[in-house]
Amino acid sequence: MKIGIVGASGYSGGELLRIISSHPKFELEYIAASSNAGEFITSVHPALTLFSEEKFEETSLEAMKRCELLFFALPHGASSEYIEKLPESIKVVDLGADYRLEDAARWSTYYGGSYSGFLPYGLPELPGARALIAQSARIANPGCYATAIILGALPAISHKLIDATDIVVVAASGTTGAGRSAKINLIASEAANSLTSYKFGGVHQHTPEIEQSISHVSGSASRISFTPILAPMPRGILATITAKISGAFTTEKVHEIYAGAFESEPFVHVLPLGQMPQTSAVTGSNSAHIQVGVDSHTNRLIISVAIDNLGKGAASQAVQNANIMCGFAETLGLSTQGVR
Repeated sequence: MKIGIVGASGYSGGELLRIISSHPKFELEYIAASSNAGEFITSVHPALTLFSEEKFEETSLEAMKRCELLFFALPHGASSEYIEKLPESIKVVDLGADYRLEDAARWSTYYGGSYSGFLPYGLPELPGARALIAQSARIANPGCYATAIILGALPAISHKLIDATDIVVVAASGTTGAGRSAKINLIASEAANSLTSYKFGGVHQHTPEIEQSISHVSGSASRISFTPILAPMPRGILATITAKISGAFTTEKVHEIYAGAFESEPFVHVLPLGQMPQTSAVTGSNSAHIQVGVDSHTNRLIISVAIDNLGKGAASQAVQNANIMCGFAETLGLSTQGVR
């Protein structure tokens, strides 16, 4: 299949290039980056020496039509202006937020600007999601924090272990999660050797998509209190999820439930008891590592989740969705193994 990447100069775009370059069924036809058009790809992504003779193209609707499948890795609000003008025959995976939310009012609250609508949500591990993705031509790829938190909470919600209206999350992300644009707080002198919260007070934009997915699974309204933290590392997310547990469950019993819930999932790994998720263990992979524990003192379930924000949180999950859309093996071209 002829593949295009729009927004290929960003971190997620570069990760898409790396993955797709070795994908046995995808052929890169179009690599676009409007702000870097005409520049050599390796001037931005020096590790991608396979592309040392190639340059970024202009972002052009006509050029996009050369492709059978397009990945959009653009800032929020930028992809919809192209997607809505593309022929229906071209498949699309949008890594931005433009089509993730069902509720226009929540879009306005958390993002602002015009609402583009809703596309099938591309988290394959959600109940019924694979079948929906397989029959769809356009998919909204989940946010990175949302992926980690929804996966972590999913079995607890499905088995009614916790109260879905009182979920508390603190999650740390590497600096690539903030994008490639120059920002003072992201330069090495500011970010190194320091942790800081941001979008403090329940205003992070991934909150509504997390609540949306959890509500679909639970069958009732959910509420999440989410505090993100900027960590002094390039990539990775470590999320800690806590909620009041319903009933007298032990850590061992909850671990058994989680292991059973994900036993057929190729990319979600419930670690042996006593082994904790580490961001370095999932770097460069499409894997999520999960551990659970019951705090009997406070009667709360604690869930720890690690993913690569550029992998399962963005680019490799987008390829996972594309594989399903195109009828290929879901794992094609993707790794479950980190690079540590």
